Amino acid sequence: MASPQPVVIYAPGSDGGRRVRVDDRFVGLAYGVLDVVEFLRRAGLEDVDDVWVEQSSLIEWRGAGPEQWGGRDAGTS
Repeated sequence: MASPQPVVIYAPGSDGGRRVRVDDRFVGLAYGVLDVVEFLRRAGLEDVDDVWVEQSSLIEWRGAGPEQWGGRDAGTS
């Protein structure tokens, strides 16, 4: 796994998507935990999965935790 980088998942927007930032880069708009997993893999964190994303202290969840996606179930993408 690459060196840990701070990850911020912002509060859900009006469409349910949540902005994802890795270190100082915006990497995408996630609609579920699996989207976050894919963004982190593309950023070099190859060994992450949905459980890691939900439990990691490396991730700062703003406005709501990993279970809230603006009307969509967590984990869907």
